[in-house]
Amino acid sequence: MFEWNTAWNVGIGSVDAQHQDLFAIARELQDAIANSQSKAKMSKTLDRLIRCTAAHFADEERLMRLVDYPGLESHKGEHEALTLRVLEWRRDFAAGRNSVSVQVLQFLRTWMQQHIQHSDAAYAPYLKQTKVA
Repeated sequence: MFEWNTAWNVGIGSVDAQHQDLFAIARELQDAIANSQSKAKMSKTLDRLIRCTAAHFADEERLMRLVDYPGLESHKGEHEALTLRVLEWRRDFAAGRNSVSVQVLQFLRTWMQQHIQHSDAAYAPYLKQTKVA
């Protein structure tokens, strides 16, 4: 489910590496679920995914601010919407109100793939053109 496809590269080395790292951590979370690992193990992996995603979003937004990318606010809104949803899942998981399920993983994979292929692919040429990336 979380195998990286090089066709998703946006051509900005640091961003592509971060995307690959996020897919690798999500794959670890998928493996933890598939292998019925402990809630503590899943929590730790989910927390790492959240931290790395937050750092990645901050880095992308910083790059877009550097070049006054006109789509920054819209892109940032996508980041914020996902962040709120994932933090809600995390709170519910910690409180025992839900589990990290295959449906959650499928949502994350679809969101990540579409966001990279559409939203990130849209800003990449702009950054390359301004030679920031």
